[in-house]
Amino acid sequence: MDKILVVDDDLGIQKQLKWSFSGYEAVFADDRTSAIAQLRRHEPKVITLDLGLPPDPSNATEGLATLQEILELAPQTKVIVVTGNNDKSNALKAIECGAYDFYQKPIDSETIQILVSRAFHLYDLEMEIRHLSMVAPSMDRIIGNSEQILMASRKAEKIAQTDISTLLLGESGTGKEVFARSIHEHSLRKNKAFVAINCASIPENLLESELFGYEKGAFTGANKTTPGKIETAQGGTLFLDEIGDMPIGLQAKMLRFLQERVIERVGGRSEIPVNTRVICATHRNLQVMVAQQTFREDLYYRIGEISILIPPLRDRANDVILLARTFLTQYNEEFKTNIKGFSDKAVKAMLQHPWPGNIRELQNKLKSAVIMSEGTHIQAGDMNLQVNEQETMETLNLREVREMAESRAIRNAFQVAERNMSRTADLLGVTRPTLYALIDKYHLEDIKIGV
Repeated sequence: MDKILVVDDDLGIQKQLKWSFSGYEAVFADDRTSAIAQLRRHEPKVITLDLGLPPDPSNATEGLATLQEILELAPQTKVIVVTGNNDKSNALKAIECGAYDFYQKPIDSETIQILVSRAFHLYDLEMEIRHLSMVAPSMDRIIGNSEQILMASRKAEKIAQTDISTLLLGESGTGKEVFARSIHEHSLRKNKAFVAINCASIPENLLESELFGYEKGAFTGANKTTPGKIETAQGGTLFLDEIGDMPIGLQAKMLRFLQERVIERVGGRSEIPVNTRVICATHRNLQVMVAQQTFREDLYYRIGEISILIPPLRDRANDVILLARTFLTQYNEEFKTNIKGFSDKAVKAMLQHPWPGNIRELQNKLKSAVIMSEGTHIQAGDMNLQVNEQETMETLNLREVREMAESRAIRNAFQVAERNMSRTADLLGVTRPTLYALIDKYHLEDIKIGV
């Protein structure tokens, strides 16, 4: 059941509200200290707070201070303040401070039930909206809701409206071009060209003419003047993939273009002004290459005015399942198939697989599975994946997950509290005896009792 915290020093009121809130799990506190402890321990969605709390129940000073502390710790919590019959001014002051609503005594069960029900509904609605905004970032090409990909997406969204040179870092197959296209589509240049070139896929002797173009007669076979990729991207965005593979000799010419925003075609003598945004990407460690003098330091700082690290698929939690479902819909349409989804073992196998080839590997395996599958659901074998049942049990066992999380939280709190057990218990929202019991339960012998 949803939890509600009742903060009131009147035992009679507590009993009345407990009966009124029979559809919820009610927890109680009678002063500010116990209220904050219960808040930390139970994380209730809704709180009813009597403003007249000890040590001075005759005025609202302590109640308002409690409200302020609650909202600092859990600003999403809905607080309904309860006041005396003739104390409307303090109720309004509480609303001004951030309380959700107020109610004046005497308690009427039916009325306060309605207030509480509305508060729970609003809390759930706000959490759903917040979740949807995280799951569906405005960079709609980018699929995923892991914290790593959301951080990268938000960073890309912020820089999209600028013309700052951007460097996308990440392993091969992580989706660097998807990020580049998303930045372009959310920029002021979105109605202009997006031109991509892979510096690693073009022979060194051809890359210069591909980028800068060439004049007629510049070399054997140059039968006509041809603009390069940089000119083609005029007014739009140029995406230089695998910039780390650009020959050192060509890097100087690229640096001049980035600094002066002019180019000269191969065999040409005149400068051509170009207004193009540049986004670069690489899977290489450019800092190491700079140290080894295989990549120009001045070019490195010019292309990397701001960098975005795109995480590998193995570090993106359950994003692999979201991506797989998206690609399945795409491939069903492409190959005229009607595969409904994935078997449980296929899902487990995808979560266990390290995905060294990242999203590109997932696409290849899934495309093959859609074509070869003979059932309504893709099996692990269709994707040439295997399930480690022992690893699955260890990963999905809630008891073990809870123990690991609680042990980690205790260790972190102990360090933050500077090895003081009382402060550690306060941070964790438990009593000292409970903390001692958890330390014994999880065999945390390395934690020494502080002073």
